[in-house]
Amino acid sequence: MSATDHLVIFDTTLRDGEQSPGATMTKAEKLRIAKVLEKLRVDVIEAGFAIASQGDFEAIKNIAETIKESTICSLSRALDKDIDRAAEAIQPAQRGRIHTFIATSPIHMKHKLQLGPDEVVEQAVRAVKRARNHVDDVEFSCEDAGRSELDFLCRIIEAAIDAGATTINIPDTVGYAIPEQFGETIKQLLNRIPNADKAIFSVHCHNDLGLAVANSLAAVVQGARQVECTINGLGERAGNASLEEVVMAVRTRQDLFQIDTRIDTQHIVPASRLVSTVTGFPVQPNKAIVGANAFAHESGIHQDGVLKHRETYEIMRAQDVGWHTNSLVLGKHSGRNAFRTRLLELGIQFETETELNEAFARFKALADLKHEIFDEDLQAIASDTRKTEKDGRFSLVCMQVCSETGVIPRAAVTLMMDGKELTVDAEGSGPVDATFKAIESLVDSGCNLQLYSVNNITSGTDAQGEVTVRLERGGRIVNGLGADTDIIIASAKAYIQALNLITVSGVRQHPQGADV
Repeated sequence: MSATDHLVIFDTTLRDGEQSPGATMTKAEKLRIAKVLEKLRVDVIEAGFAIASQGDFEAIKNIAETIKESTICSLSRALDKDIDRAAEAIQPAQRGRIHTFIATSPIHMKHKLQLGPDEVVEQAVRAVKRARNHVDDVEFSCEDAGRSELDFLCRIIEAAIDAGATTINIPDTVGYAIPEQFGETIKQLLNRIPNADKAIFSVHCHNDLGLAVANSLAAVVQGARQVECTINGLGERAGNASLEEVVMAVRTRQDLFQIDTRIDTQHIVPASRLVSTVTGFPVQPNKAIVGANAFAHESGIHQDGVLKHRETYEIMRAQDVGWHTNSLVLGKHSGRNAFRTRLLELGIQFETETELNEAFARFKALADLKHEIFDEDLQAIASDTRKTEKDGRFSLVCMQVCSETGVIPRAAVTLMMDGKELTVDAEGSGPVDATFKAIESLVDSGCNLQLYSVNNITSGTDAQGEVTVRLERGGRIVNGLGADTDIIIASAKAYIQALNLITVSGVRQHPQGADV
């Protein structure tokens, strides 16, 4: 495709998506997702914010060393130290990009930056020039462009392009824009900025009013040629524009957009599942494209219509976005090689043979309990194996729960705690409550339980249950994830994993709020 008929997909799941409270990912998990994004044929992967932490820097560098087909990008503020750190992180990439930003709205310039407009323009130009000293591909973002004055946007963007910016991003940082107004902003910028033809214009929309995808598409209609988005719409607050929705809207409505992406849509559903499993953020059943009900028809009239002619009630094929992969792949008699091969097909590769052996043992144990093993089960096994905190303070040894009508539930839990095996029992209002109270009586974490969520991984009464536990302590939020055919054991695993995460030193700072 030429530049004029190609819509660039810039995925920021690993950066903006990770800023969702509790969605912090390990280096291995980031790489795992990056590999799936590469399979999706995402044009640009924003792998993180290099200066935010050593862990973020190492994750970006690891991805830059591994991914060959996508451009690898690091975010940076318009500061010398940020830009140099970003350049160092993406240095191994075959194609690298530095994405630098500065706020341009009156409210941000006055209250956050405490800089005047002239100073902001000067800093932006200096940042773009410094970034161009490192790489040819430089993106410049006007943070809070949705509330910025149009004349000032024209001024700073023209200066940034003159300084060497090749992509100009117009973010609706706080989700304030309305589609018609946002599209008009893009149109005005393209028409009024003399050197607009020398850069690709991009949009980055947040979903605070539920309009992120609509705003992004309105911008595309008016000439934007890059959309910044995330898998499942993951992101701060209400999230970002959803990659799958943007891609399939453009693909389905070619009569309106007359432009397309390079995305291999058959990998959309596997990518959605992986991000959901890694972050512990379940996908709602009625979520467009990737929700469990997205292609389900309950109404008799709808069922009859689909049976007679699919297009009566379906505007796209389920197979085209990857739903055909939701099929039985392995059983209790499957061997280790078949298990490894299917994991590789799903984009899952363990760093050591020990991890693979542990995962295979979990697979065999699950196959004894569950007759049919689906791809979702394999994803959960892989995630559970990777998220086992081998150096964590706590691990579950065994547990026994008693729940009987008319009797107060009790749980006896044995934990390995700092190398010592300890057992305690406690009562609760239910078996999960009793389990958590038993664990807390040993750990005394001081955490607040913010979320307890249960989802079935596949259908059927023998399905694994996937439990998400969100804990908060001292302003830090983490998600723990546990999976098991026994929902009480899954709950204990999730709680213990969250405890291990929240006690890890070297907390990743929030990039925009970090004092770095």
